[in-house]
Amino acid sequence: MLLSPKQEENIYALLEGIEVELNEGTIRSGKTMSDAQKMALIYAASPDMNHLIAAYNQEQAYRMFMDCEGLGLVNIFKNNGELRSDRHGDHLWLNLPTGEKKIYYKGGGKANSVGAITGMSFGTVTFLEFNLLHKSFIEEAFRRTLASKFRFHLVEQNPPAPNHPNLETLEPFIKTDKFRFRHWRPHDNPTLTKSRLKDWEEQCKISDYFYKRDWLGLRSMPVGVIYSMFDEQKHTTNALKGNVIETFFSADGGQGDATTCSFNVVTFFEGEYFLYRMANYYHSGSDTKDVKAMSIYAKEIKQFVEWCYRKWTYLPHWNYFFVDPACKSLREELHLVGIDTDKADNNSRDKISSNGLKIEVGIERAKNALAKGVFFLYEQESEYDHYNFIKEIGMYARNDNGIPIDKQNHALDDFRYSINYFTKTYLGVI
Repeated sequence: MLLSPKQEENIYALLEGIEVELNEGTIRSGKTMSDAQKMALIYAASPDMNHLIAAYNQEQAYRMFMDCEGLGLVNIFKNNGELRSDRHGDHLWLNLPTGEKKIYYKGGGKANSVGAITGMSFGTVTFLEFNLLHKSFIEEAFRRTLASKFRFHLVEQNPPAPNHPNLETLEPFIKTDKFRFRHWRPHDNPTLTKSRLKDWEEQCKISDYFYKRDWLGLRSMPVGVIYSMFDEQKHTTNALKGNVIETFFSADGGQGDATTCSFNVVTFFEGEYFLYRMANYYHSGSDTKDVKAMSIYAKEIKQFVEWCYRKWTYLPHWNYFFVDPACKSLREELHLVGIDTDKADNNSRDKISSNGLKIEVGIERAKNALAKGVFFLYEQESEYDHYNFIKEIGMYARNDNGIPIDKQNHALDDFRYSINYFTKTYLGVI
């Protein structure tokens, strides 16, 4: 079998001290085939009997890893096993010198997928197309290996959007030095000829997004998201440009959904106005499983406001504290802690667009601000950074009918309120 140096390193790398290994990179880079070879060696040596392969659905799990164009586990173990099914599901049964093994393959892309593995135990888990799996399924799969004798998780994905929420599940392994990352490019697939690689690169160059994702294997903003023109490098800065005109806050509230508040600064430089998103308070009850009362959110937002002015002591006091008028309880609680609020422009008074939504006016203003280069994230490291803004902007998308999907948009709602004010006040747009 012809293998590239990257594939050989992947298959035979020592795993001492490693509990999660992430193979991430371009399509057709040879990672899946070598992952199947790698896991075959691990199954043969593992002291654990049960193992899991997960993809978006069961069919994909079988096609990508069991079959793998004739190079998957079914072919590798054709003399040592057979496909079976028991009360836990479909699996590849193996009869090996180290004992009986069962390699279950299941779908993990839907919210109810977690039920398929609840109560089971696994020695290892292979996650295929990790960014397409449901986060709750991933978290449960990690719990299912806690009692294994040799605990290992192989993660595979094409480059996701920056700060994709599934990446958060890897943090415990990264922070405890039990994580390994391996980057893949088209050159790592030995079956691709030089002429085919050249053709591929030329085709990718027609789009900056395709070139970054499909040729360089970098995490990039997906095509089809609403704010696809956002570029983290272009729209992030570590310095305010020009004279500061004013500061203001914008906020949106929810209990199951996220509560978010941003600190914004307007400057004037060489005849142009600029808007800087300096910091962001963000908490999601549904994500953290810690639903807070609005009174708690108000107190924490007040602490956020005080933090902003301790960090940037030279900035003037805010002129406005915009809150979504639909979030009356948050406004009331903020009043009780001494913060007077103003009604945010949530586009409720704008004309209905062709798809029946008023927020399209605010979305278009935000897209224009990004395209014109007058909006920036201010780079700073703290608990109030822009992680959630970047995560949401890479996920906020439209459905098949062109309607914005009402999820992954909480920081982006308060962003829209700030853009509405900035546009109408400084860019001369009514």
